[in-house]
Amino acid sequence: MKKYFTLMLCLCFASAFSAKPKHQYVKIKTALGECVIRLYNETPQHRDNFLKLTEKGTYNGTLFHRVIKDFMIQGGDPDSKTAQPGALLGEGTLGYTVPAEFRDSLFHKKGVLAAARDNNPEKASSGSQFYIVQGKTFTDAQLDDLENKRLKFKLPQYQREVYKTLGGTPHLDRNYTVYGEVVKGLEMVDKIAIVKTDGNNRPLEDVKMTITVLKRREARKLEKELAKQAKAAAEIKKLS
Repeated sequence: MKKYFTLMLCLCFASAFSAKPKHQYVKIKTALGECVIRLYNETPQHRDNFLKLTEKGTYNGTLFHRVIKDFMIQGGDPDSKTAQPGALLGEGTLGYTVPAEFRDSLFHKKGVLAAARDNNPEKASSGSQFYIVQGKTFTDAQLDDLENKRLKFKLPQYQREVYKTLGGTPHLDRNYTVYGEVVKGLEMVDKIAIVKTDGNNRPLEDVKMTITVLKRREARKLEKELAKQAKAAAEIKKLS
C-alpha cells in the first residue's frame, strides 16, 4: 500500500511538471531591459513563424531600428544586424510574407506585439519585422473622431475603455495583425520609446535585441504568477 501511494504521488508530480502551458512565450532582452511576450493562439501562423525565427536565432543581434514615442518600437529587420550607423532601415526581408490574421478581439492596446508590413492589398505581414505598441491614452471625443474619420467602424465599449485607461494605437486596428502581448517587463518598451533618434526615427545608439523561447517549466511558472496577479486584481476591483 505504501509503495502504491508513493508511486501515485510520483506520477502526480510528474504530471504537474510536464503539464503543457496554455500559451507559448518569448523573452526579448536589450541593454534597456527585458520583457516577456505571450504569443496568441488565435493567430497560429504568426505565432509559429515568430517561434521558428526565434529558435533559429534570426532575431539575435537585430535592432529596434524605428522608435516613435507615444506610438511604437519596431524591429526585426534582418539587414539591421550589420547596418552602419545612420543607415536607413526597414526594407529588409526574408523573402516571404505571412497572411493577415485579423481578429476583432485582438486590438492595438499598449504592449501588444504586431506585424509590420508594406502597402500590399492583402495586408500580408512581413516575414520578420514586428512592432510593440507604446501608444497613448484617448478621450471619448478623440475615439469618436477616429471612428468617423479613419476607422469607419465602431470600437466595442470594452476596447474603448482600454484605450482611455491603458492606451494604445486604435487607428491601426484591422490593418495590421496583432499576435501577442507583453505580460512582463512593459517598462522596457517605455524606455526604448524615449531614446534619442535621427530624422528617420532610428535610435542614435543601437538598441540590439536577443530573443529566446521560454522553456515549458518557465512558461508554467509564469502562467501561475499571472493567474495570481489576475485574481488579486479582480479582488481589488470588487472592493473598489
